[in-house]
Amino acid sequence: VRPVAAAGFAPNAFLEVTPEFLDAAIKRLLALGTELVSLADARERLLNGSTGRFACFTLDDGYRDNIQHALPVFEAHRCPFTIFLTTGFLDQKADIYWKGLEAVIASQPEVKTEVDGIRIRLATRTPAEKLSAYRRILAAIDTLGEDDKRAVVRTLCRQHGVDMKQMCRDLMMSWDEARTLAAHPLASLGAHTVNHVALKRLCEADARREIEASADRIAEELGTRPALFAYPYGSASEADEREFALVREAGFELGVTTRPGVLKQSHASRLLALPRVSLNGLYQEARFVDVLASGVPFTLLDQARRLAARCRGPMSETSVISRRHEGQSLQ
Repeated sequence: VRPVAAAGFAPNAFLEVTPEFLDAAIKRLLALGTELVSLADARERLLNGSTGRFACFTLDDGYRDNIQHALPVFEAHRCPFTIFLTTGFLDQKADIYWKGLEAVIASQPEVKTEVDGIRIRLATRTPAEKLSAYRRILAAIDTLGEDDKRAVVRTLCRQHGVDMKQMCRDLMMSWDEARTLAAHPLASLGAHTVNHVALKRLCEADARREIEASADRIAEELGTRPALFAYPYGSASEADEREFALVREAGFELGVTTRPGVLKQSHASRLLALPRVSLNGLYQEARFVDVLASGVPFTLLDQARRLAARCRGPMSETSVISRRHEGQSLQ
């Protein structure tokens, strides 16, 4: 949540909204008769079969702007919210690799790298060239394992003077700031792994370690073990039944994906795999809030999936929904 919308070369602009748009989205939901509740309250409503429109606000990773710019908006509306912390970011030990890659490309007229033995050399003089290069490199490293993906970006950052640890210090909140939020009556803090990895791509032992160690670290710093979990990236290709079971085994009471959809009573039996609606930074208009809150796009999406299943067999998640670094957005 940042005061000025991204412009020019801004490959991650879809992940950002302004405080003004956040304020407008909350006002629009209230005008539609929607009650603003915490995730814990949403869980109880699903379990109890409560009726009525409600919404929960969530933010992932633990960016400092959540406390600087989002908190005043939530306070103005007495709106509960949840922040899911990637503990490695707060410890300055994990890589915000998508921001590191962005910083390298933004500063260079040309970028050269090697991915899985293939040399890549791309012009990055204009905003269009930079965006194309960013997408090319991101697509290439996305075929690698989680550690190898980050290693490619770390090498690029070292070569071009981008300090990844300083990036964490600049962008992510500290544990002291997290403690301030933990004491706030509107805030809830959940876990989002240690290193912001796609859990489905890890072996079971490593996935379990990422889940449990993030909860342990939050408990160590904040004094309370979190009950809420968000799956990094969160699509079906990055979190599925094995991951849901691991999160349940770790003692979490509720888990959120980025699979698009609104909550239904049937989700009472799927509390570790709840859908979410993305407020996409490329669509910061109140009319989009109306459409998303209606649930109509997700009804159409479900119908398309069922039709595809009948006609051609199972349809992949990414055939309908574009891959995002931290969320999904209907196109």
